[in-house]
Amino acid sequence: MSTTLEPLESLAPTLSVRQVLMLERVLAGEPEVVAGAGQLDRAVRWVHVAEAADVGVMLSGGEMVLTTGVLLAGDDDKQAEYIRSLHRAEAAAVVLGLGRAFPAPPDVMRRAAERCGLPMVVLHRPFPFAELTEEVQARLIRRKFAAVSMSEAVRTALTGLITAGAPLQRMLDEIAHHSGCPVVVTNLAHRVLATAGERSAVDDVLRDWERIARQAGGSEGDGWIRAELGGRGERWGQIMLCGYRGDTATGRLLADRAAEALVLHRMLGGTSAHTWEEQSAQSLLTDLVSGVVPARQLLPRARAAGLPVNRRTFVPLVVRDGDPAELDRVLRLLGLPGIVAELADGATAVLLSLARDQDATVLTANFAARLSGTVVAAADPRTAWDDVPAGMREARHVADAVASGALDLPAVVRLKDVHLRGLIRLLRDDPHVQSFAERELDGLLCGPGADLLAVLRTYLATGRNKSRTAQLHHVSRPALYRRLEAIQGRLGVDLDDFEQAASVHIALLAHDAQQG
Repeated sequence: MSTTLEPLESLAPTLSVRQVLMLERVLAGEPEVVAGAGQLDRAVRWVHVAEAADVGVMLSGGEMVLTTGVLLAGDDDKQAEYIRSLHRAEAAAVVLGLGRAFPAPPDVMRRAAERCGLPMVVLHRPFPFAELTEEVQARLIRRKFAAVSMSEAVRTALTGLITAGAPLQRMLDEIAHHSGCPVVVTNLAHRVLATAGERSAVDDVLRDWERIARQAGGSEGDGWIRAELGGRGERWGQIMLCGYRGDTATGRLLADRAAEALVLHRMLGGTSAHTWEEQSAQSLLTDLVSGVVPARQLLPRARAAGLPVNRRTFVPLVVRDGDPAELDRVLRLLGLPGIVAELADGATAVLLSLARDQDATVLTANFAARLSGTVVAAADPRTAWDDVPAGMREARHVADAVASGALDLPAVVRLKDVHLRGLIRLLRDDPHVQSFAERELDGLLCGPGADLLAVLRTYLATGRNKSRTAQLHHVSRPALYRRLEAIQGRLGVDLDDFEQAASVHIALLAHDAQQG
């Protein structure tokens, strides 16, 4: 689903004191800030004309009060009380039109405003306050209407994506488009679950994520706007707009709409924060295995995902037919830092991050021992992050070779354990190898001979051990001899001849590798 909505930087539902003072009509009055210059970013909710000394009782906060001071002239106490009353009412600012009552800025009011931190502005060329009131009120009403319209438009766009079954990443991309800044979703431990936005900007955020995460519980500022994720009394994460350039109130409104949509997405999709964490790990490990993204660019993502990366030993693993949830549970049980993600073809990748003084071989063996009936393919440990992608591909290659049906392998299989089988896996897509396999096995690849392939495979894998082959296929020795004779007749080879048997074995390994 696409949308034509623009980023929301200019749809703030309020004006600041500074923005009001920049209006053409106000500039014509030659405004001068005489107190509270550091508070000009206060939001102006309304404009009110008032002269009475106890003006505060008529206000509810956020008003810019306009006055000529006609009822305050000559009475220092009333002037001071007027300012204090505005301060107690949390007014945004006071604007005094100079004239007969006050030909110059009154020191009493100026000093009182400075003490209170209340912006005080004088107009050297007064004009009818009604004109300013009308213009500001009209602008505020338009902005509030625009903010409401924006909120509903964003909600409609995100709800449409949910209804269409859009994945989490598509939802976040839409939010990033509207906010015009990086978007980050984390769990309660500030571990990054998902991101969206311009890639370079996201990487800049993740590169400094440790500092940002430490400050995540603090107040919003500099465009860092957060909204809690949760429901039914349970908090499970937060969404953060990182470096939002628009008005804070608008950003908070956008973050709230985004949070509502993500919670609804989770409820309707049956997913959880843990599922999002799995998706984040899957994206990272898939990119590491593919090598499409340089390892250096993936380092901030790994660090933000909670993987220790400084002065570590990395052990890339791939487990065939392993349950990612079970692998993750075993990691936690053993206290091994790492990330787990399911790849294609039933393979699950695991990247361990160990301290330099830990024994990678022993810990990998301990991990494998906890996985009953599962073979773990491992690459040699890496101490440099840039070498991790090659390690992941090595582990994947070993796992593919193991999947070809090798027998009697150790619990942790490395490149040295797959020998010829590993080489064949690398060459399986070569047309010459494919042609060789078809030519050598032609007599068994079609018709009744196809049933004899399993016997041939076992016979060669056991080192041509007839007793072991008969046992594994639950047949008698004489029955096995008859089958081996049939195989030799169809292929036109003598399996007792080492070179001919080796040629058939290589062809069978290539055939199995090509079949996946």
